[in-house]
Amino acid sequence: MIDLYTAGTSNGQRASIMLEATGLPYRAHKVDLLAGAQRSPDFLKLNPAGQIPVIVDHGGPGGRPITVAQSGAILLYLAERSGRFLPTDPVRRTQVFEAFMQVMTDVAPASAALFYMGKATEPPNPDVMAYCKNRFLSTLVQVDRRLSRHPWLAGEEISIADFALYPTMAGRKAILEEASGLSDLRRWVQTMALRPDVARGMTVPG
Repeated sequence: MIDLYTAGTSNGQRASIMLEATGLPYRAHKVDLLAGAQRSPDFLKLNPAGQIPVIVDHGGPGGRPITVAQSGAILLYLAERSGRFLPTDPVRRTQVFEAFMQVMTDVAPASAALFYMGKATEPPNPDVMAYCKNRFLSTLVQVDRRLSRHPWLAGEEISIADFALYPTMAGRKAILEEASGLSDLRRWVQTMALRPDVARGMTVPG
């Protein structure tokens, strides 16, 4: 059994979507971020950084419990644990890693910058927000180009890269809708939204 400690953020949703997609048994525990539960002594024992998500796999390697933090690391761990969504073929595996890192190092941080800069001043600085928005859109252009060549981010099969990206795009629906172009990205978002495992994962922790 896997215990998932999470909240309704894109980071948390990555982990819950992946758990739903792999079919691994898990229990979700809601971490109340607004109440500061992520800074409680019990939670800090799981992740000293005080960030969600965190999983505790009680049947980890060698049958021993293992704790994993960071949404990207959790996706990689669950892919290896289940044998799904991360190819063993070296070429295809490298393609998945490339797409996955594009999401985690380009798209997700650009989206996070929009969030944090929107809260940095009151009211938000319009020039800073315009810069952040344009930076985010520039990362989406690259993703759209990738999706113009294949149905999924890393090729012909869905992978951890797709599960990593979807929560960010769901949270930035308004920006995507008003942007010009990006037709392949829009097609991909609609396809992902119709997957039952994705829909279930997006509602965790409830």
